[in-house]
Amino acid sequence: MNWISNYVRPKINSLFSRREVPENLWTKCPECGTMLFHRELAENLNVCSTCDHHMGISPRDRFAAMFDGGIFTEVEVPQPLADPLVFRDQKKYPERMKAARNATGEKEAMLVVEGEMARTPVVAAAQDFSFMAGSMGMYVGNAIIAAAERAVQRKCPLVLFAAAGGARMQEGILSLMQMPRTTVAVQMLREAGLPYICVLTHPTTGGVTASYAMLGDVQIAEPNALICFAGPRVIEQTIREKLPEGFQRAEYLLDHGMLDRVTHRKNMREELVTILRMLMNQPPAIKGDLPAPEIKPVIDLPPPATPEAVIPEKAAE
Repeated sequence: MNWISNYVRPKINSLFSRREVPENLWTKCPECGTMLFHRELAENLNVCSTCDHHMGISPRDRFAAMFDGGIFTEVEVPQPLADPLVFRDQKKYPERMKAARNATGEKEAMLVVEGEMARTPVVAAAQDFSFMAGSMGMYVGNAIIAAAERAVQRKCPLVLFAAAGGARMQEGILSLMQMPRTTVAVQMLREAGLPYICVLTHPTTGGVTASYAMLGDVQIAEPNALICFAGPRVIEQTIREKLPEGFQRAEYLLDHGMLDRVTHRKNMREELVTILRMLMNQPPAIKGDLPAPEIKPVIDLPPPATPEAVIPEKAAE
């Protein structure tokens, strides 16, 4: 009976056993609750196909959709001190950094790259909210300065995608010092006559909003993005009043003159290209290249026989 228990029974169990489904195949929309298949969500740039809610997207996925052919080159950013204040709360600061790097696969909360958008050279920077809430520390300050210097060197515009919960508390006053540093970096672009466009994504709050995120020549936001310095819950507890619906959201700020545009993520690339080429005094972008016309080879044919050449032969016969 050993062959039945050792071979037949496991074989039958394997045929009828329930297959395990990976956990990351489906994502639930936090706005409407729709279950979205991961491929469909990725093709839709992390936007819900049911309610149009804009979910978070990593800087690399965003840049892959923005740049021509998804090709871009990273700009080197100087590394700051790892733990200047030797900060510790429930965990040590280096332990939190290690956990964030393992979770995101990125070195820090901001990625700086360069490439072309519709053949327009661009330097771009984007914050990753999944990396310690995109908090602004010394590295983020160095990254924005490196992006501005690279843009001035290449004489091309800078596009920044902001998404942060504010300054990084583990770096204390050093993180707050990045506010004037990044403001000086933006001034470098102004003095060089180069455009600086800031795209505000959900959420953009705290010291980031109080510095480089609101200094763009053109301010664009994604739909329903929370943009504020202090959050609505803090304001309600302070003034003890109920805030109006949609307060501090992108559409509210657009109606009150704080933003220039609210643009869907699918239309963001075309919108940026149009604005950048206008600010750089360049002609409209080329939508596509037509193939060169095919040149058919010319075949040399003998000339047709004329009646004059045929008639004498018949007469001779």
